[in-house]
Amino acid sequence: MSMTLQIRHTWDGEPIDPSEFAQAVLELTPAHLLVEVEAPFHQDPPPPGAPGSTDELWNFEVVEVFVAGADHEDGSVSYTEIELSPHGHFLVLELRGVRNIVRRGLPLDYQVVRDGDRWRGKARLARELLPLPPYRVNAFAIHGRGRSRRYLAAYPVPGEAPDFHRLEFFRPFEP
Repeated sequence: MSMTLQIRHTWDGEPIDPSEFAQAVLELTPAHLLVEVEAPFHQDPPPPGAPGSTDELWNFEVVEVFVAGADHEDGSVSYTEIELSPHGHFLVLELRGVRNIVRRGLPLDYQVVRDGDRWRGKARLARELLPLPPYRVNAFAIHGRGRSRRYLAAYPVPGEAPDFHRLEFFRPFEP
């Protein structure tokens, strides 16, 4: 099963210029979630340190994919957050309940290629690191510094400020 998430809005639903469009293609196999990202490269500085798992990657240029699972009996939801940077850094978090990280720095096979003003990332996550289905998803792109910081979304998450953990705005993972 595969699904393409087109990032074509600001976080709150305003259309963006096509030069900022990004996409994440998700493919669910029996063993893995494959994520292919294609996005503009905005020349933001890389995070400190060597490419690989990097904490607080959301502070840098990044595309994020969220996969939420079934509700638990207590009403909470488990979800996996996958962050991919154009510099080879990544971060995978497991959460239970909104913004409640239960595991961080989960393993990910990730390769990235930059080509001029675009970049492509390919990631493979073990399916066992996802919550239980049915799945709901969303994708976001972040770039820029200071007042020029941009927060973009496949499915907007309206509110007073960007909050990508608004699971009620995620959409079912379906082809």
